Amino acid sequence: MNRLKYILQHRYYLKILTFIILICALITTSTIHKESIYKNETEFIGKIYRITKKEEVTTIYLKTKEKLIIKYYDRLDDIYLGDTIKVTGELTKPSNNTIPNLFNYCKYLYNENIFYIVKASKITKTKNNTSIIYYLRNKIYERINSLNTTNQYLSVFLLGDKSSMSEDVMESYRNNGITHLFSISGMHISLFTTILFFILKRLSYNNFYNYSLVISFLLCYTLLIGVSASVLRSLIMYILFALNKLFNLKINSLNIMLLLLIIILIINPYYIYNQSFQYSYIVSFTLVINRHKLKHIKNNYLKSLYISTITFLVSLPICLYNYYQVNIISIILNMIYIPIVSLVIFPLALIVFIIPKLLPLLNALTNVIEKVSLIISNNNFGVIIFSKPSILLILVYYLLIFLFIQNQKYPLIFMLILLHKVSIYFDNSSIITYLDVGQGDSILIKLPHNQNNILIDTGGDAQNGYEIAKKRTIPYLKSLGITRIKYFIVTHGDYDHMGEAINLVNSFKVEKVIFNCGEYNDLEQELIKVLNKKKISYYPCIKELNIDNNKLYFLQTKEYDNENDNSNVIYTEIDGYKFMFMGDAGIEKEKD
Repeated sequence: MNRLKYILQHRYYLKILTFIILICALITTSTIHKESIYKNETEFIGKIYRITKKEEVTTIYLKTKEKLIIKYYDRLDDIYLGDTIKVTGELTKPSNNTIPNLFNYCKYLYNENIFYIVKASKITKTKNNTSIIYYLRNKIYERINSLNTTNQYLSVFLLGDKSSMSEDVMESYRNNGITHLFSISGMHISLFTTILFFILKRLSYNNFYNYSLVISFLLCYTLLIGVSASVLRSLIMYILFALNKLFNLKINSLNIMLLLLIIILIINPYYIYNQSFQYSYIVSFTLVINRHKLKHIKNNYLKSLYISTITFLVSLPICLYNYYQVNIISIILNMIYIPIVSLVIFPLALIVFIIPKLLPLLNALTNVIEKVSLIISNNNFGVIIFSKPSILLILVYYLLIFLFIQNQKYPLIFMLILLHKVSIYFDNSSIITYLDVGQGDSILIKLPHNQNNILIDTGGDAQNGYEIAKKRTIPYLKSLGITRIKYFIVTHGDYDHMGEAINLVNSFKVEKVIFNCGEYNDLEQELIKVLNKKKISYYPCIKELNIDNNKLYFLQTKEYDNENDNSNVIYTEIDGYKFMFMGDAGIEKEKD
């Protein structure tokens, strides 16, 4: 016991152990290939551990021999958490990202030990729920639904369920760097434990008794809301600090954070790839090891600014790697939103669950924070786009960030941020990317030094309402560090080629738009309204474009009686390679 205490008290040993565990986790997750036990089965029996219902589809997360995601495209009643169901359907592989740098859904599910999605044709309940945890969770959902409210913050703060939140609102929170406030994490756990411990201390001075009750509560709450990576991190962290204080182990904060990482990676080495765990751990780690500095800041506003700034810095590499942009205003937004959400909206949501008469007040407050977030996000206030950093660059980022936090005399991190931002202007390569947008086209021509970028079409999915530009085209352009489109060329006015044009010009600085020959159709006229409002120049039926040492030839010679044959057909030669972009031109136009 004394030997273990000695190791825990000495940073040197824990650093070595942490490094070994970290390397083992990386080797394990990168070399061991997990496979599904399923092959061609069509029937599956298992227990529901999560369910989300939307108008067009019900998504069920099922515990069978392994985890499965069930997609059911029909109405589904009387199915609840903990129920055992029989599913008939077809196994399908989750999709990989077909565009570089973008989110890989297949890899994400693989790290969650999910290998298949089942497109269900029939679902039958075979057994009702018998679990007390699922019973309580179902009762909470019933209580929320009985309030006849569309306010989803009750589900968010009580159960950590964001599935029904508006995608536009969640996107605005992400863009503004405040999405962490709407996930059950250390902030909410800390509030729970502070309130509970305050009450218990008024009833008993026995710290062992008080800490035991708080930990028991946290264990039950963790099981109730689901054992996510960030919640598990908060739970174990609280237990470690409680044990350290109760038994006077005299383990310093850094050693506790190293021990926390060791325990988490032993439980599940794949947490190392979990974005919410990365964010929550690195922020907690930074704040914990800087507690002594925070104690010396007496002014609450300065303390809040300091916390918000270092939180921004340490989360910067994670944001750039996943979203290719940061919002510098998030430093101020967090100073405003953190007290509002943690001290007002979060407690109010808990109170509304018990006293529904206060629901109008909660609705009013959440409407305000949503509208403010949407206004800031839609106008791109404070947003700076970066190219996707390499793993090596991220490591350098963190080295310089922690050097700066420990000693502000070495602000090299800001020089690295600047160099990262401008590095694309020193890239002398040409890149042509054919983006997978489904049926239509979207082609990026990136010329040297990021000066003259050309986008031909945007794609568009009118049938399913899937916003291709927001999900694919725009994120890919951002991942290359592109902020400006010199020429946006519309080959023709069909939705599958230009349906996302308005989203594009609202997200980037577009200098000029080129249309095809012929009359403008309804889609093109809608785009022209936006172009006029933004004072963007546009030209129809041109013959050629001169761009530095490159020339684009528009080969159309006459107008046809259909939109497809009126497509712009563009010929160019780049770095010795010849390209012809055809739009939807048909055989007759090819002959011409």
